[in-house]
Amino acid sequence: MRTRVTLLTILAIASTLSAQTPAPARAGAPSSTARQAVAASKPRTFVSPSGVRLRVLADESDVRGSEVEIVELVFPANSDSGDHRHAVTETFYVLEGKMEQVINGTPVVLTTGMSATIRSTDQVRHKSGPDGARVLVVWAPGGEIARVTARWTAQ
Repeated sequence: MRTRVTLLTILAIASTLSAQTPAPARAGAPSSTARQAVAASKPRTFVSPSGVRLRVLADESDVRGSEVEIVELVFPANSDSGDHRHAVTETFYVLEGKMEQVINGTPVVLTTGMSATIRSTDQVRHKSGPDGARVLVVWAPGGEIARVTARWTAQ
């Protein structure tokens, strides 16, 4: 039950952040207007060479720090990321479709409403089903958006 509460909390945060509600200023922190200008100047959507779409829901300019990043990934039908590792903890929550996460060689099938957490020490492979998939991804701490999208095309 604890995992489900955490994921529901994350979904609520992502929904709130997508509305771009201004947050109260911290001492020494950039103003809401300055944060919005920085966010507006950065690409918010990227496409990988294989057609995976990434939409930034929350990054350091939204959460005022590097503790977490939240993105939406849309995988085309039957896509396969290939084996890779992330430098941070990655939590996948399937919003639509079906994903197979191969974590350290063990396949884990996820359908709508299911989640998996991958540690930075894990090797992972993301494979979508025949209808593709739409997932919410939380990276903690942040920093993965820049690394993941380095070879992607900004939209």
